[in-house]
Amino acid sequence: MKKTLTILLALVMALTVVLTGCGGNTDAPEATQADSEYITEKGELTVGMTIYEPMNFKAEDGSWTGFDTEFTIAVCEKLGVTPNFVEIDWDNKFPALSSKSIDCIWNGMTISDEVKLNADVSKAYVKNAQIVVMNKDVVANYADVESLKGLKFVAESGSAGEAAIADNGLSENYVAVPAQTDALLEVMSGSADACVIDITMANAMTGEGTSYADLAAGIELTSEEYGIAFRKGSDMTEKVNAIIDELKADGTLDALAEKYNLALAL
Repeated sequence: MKKTLTILLALVMALTVVLTGCGGNTDAPEATQADSEYITEKGELTVGMTIYEPMNFKAEDGSWTGFDTEFTIAVCEKLGVTPNFVEIDWDNKFPALSSKSIDCIWNGMTISDEVKLNADVSKAYVKNAQIVVMNKDVVANYADVESLKGLKFVAESGSAGEAAIADNGLSENYVAVPAQTDALLEVMSGSADACVIDITMANAMTGEGTSYADLAAGIELTSEEYGIAFRKGSDMTEKVNAIIDELKADGTLDALAEKYNLALAL
């Protein structure tokens, strides 16, 4: 009897080992692949962005160009992967990032509390500000925030410009639009009195010799810095930060900043 019981116990123990080896222990943690390994294996970095001059925009031949475009290419060369630029819905940038539809958000993105809550963020690389843009014939009449009260404002939905309008109490007659270029069009057409956009875009796209020659930059509402967003817990943040330091040291970023008339935050 004892011998039979011993045999049965041995069989139960052996069966338990087999089941555990075959995945019977559902509580065991699953191994996760590092983000850098995932990106290296597929051979490309999928970059979420929008048309935002001078950071990312289309050249005459239809190819992508701009500060962030060239910056991305330089980083990808050091990573040994190919950049894949994908236009995204800015309002859905974080779901796209977490679902791996994209690997990063690299598009003159302001480092904000919302961004840091939803993603890991690189070190700041460019200085920026949110600035009011109006018709050049009236812009001098508005020297402070109080004078702007009651005007019809537009800004890109989900943007730092939209946040600046709210933070400065200018939301009374505010309307959101899909993109910063749409905001400029609304002001140029007279559908809005003013828009709030990044100073980098305002410098590149308004004034003499531009498509918006009748528009001019007014007062700054906020100052900020740009960063690159990666998935929460991604090891890509540390890797790209190291490459940013290399590109600053060898003069690449300084040359790009001069080319696109930007101020580095480094």
